[in-house]
Amino acid sequence: MFSIDLECPQEGKDIRVADLWEAGCTGIVELPDAGDMANMRAFFDDDALAPGLQARFGGDVRPADTRDWVAFAREHLQPMEIADRIFVIPEWRDEATPPGRIRIEVNAGLAFGTGAHETTRLCLEAIERHLQPGMALVDVGTGSGILSEAALKLGAGSAYACDTDHGAVIVARENFVRAGVNVPVFVGSADSVAGNCADIIVANISPAWIAELAAEWIRILKSGGVAILSGFEAADVGIVSAAIAKAGGSVAGEFGEHEWRMLEVVVPGSGSSLRA
Repeated sequence: MFSIDLECPQEGKDIRVADLWEAGCTGIVELPDAGDMANMRAFFDDDALAPGLQARFGGDVRPADTRDWVAFAREHLQPMEIADRIFVIPEWRDEATPPGRIRIEVNAGLAFGTGAHETTRLCLEAIERHLQPGMALVDVGTGSGILSEAALKLGAGSAYACDTDHGAVIVARENFVRAGVNVPVFVGSADSVAGNCADIIVANISPAWIAELAAEWIRILKSGGVAILSGFEAADVGIVSAAIAKAGGSVAGEFGEHEWRMLEVVVPGSGSSLRA
């Protein structure tokens, strides 16, 4: 495992972060900024990738281990109130849960999904907005499992999760046990999920995979269901939307935070019950 310390102009920070996730990083922490330059440390598992990534991104490469990521996460993660009913808090903090909110404790694992990233918050807000008691949710690219956990604590009848990263699946399983929620999770992607089984699909992954799996979102959705798709920036919305339309879906809503975007997708004529 290794890390790369990088700096870039503040206005290019979101793009650099997206490029690092696309390159396979397992965690990013922000370092103190220097004027108009943003500083960050990105973690990668495979040491063999170091020369190529340094050639691509520049920066200082150094050996790293899980303790480095945990230490940074403990320093930077703070409690967050998200939407109207969600409270995300690091597991080492002891603040009380605000009245009327569900509590989701996150740890400093290496899987993506602590609630700190804009796309995670956008997905959590959408889940709260559309989830009705008893609904079935499918979480593709589950990462830490935070979205499935939130759905069940908000009243979902069931949640089913998958990720192509074996390490992420292990982290998610541990988190589900710790949280006391029952979420079957396996190594794989949307093409392994049964058809017509989800009231809500949530996928917070790369724009390339959102587009590549467009037909799967439509296949998995029940009549009246909604796919909550994120992990991409404003510049990628056109490509993702075109793939969705080609697969027979329709973008019913677009939401954003800074440069990051989330799309809500339905099947036209399916009797969607989307709520504003």
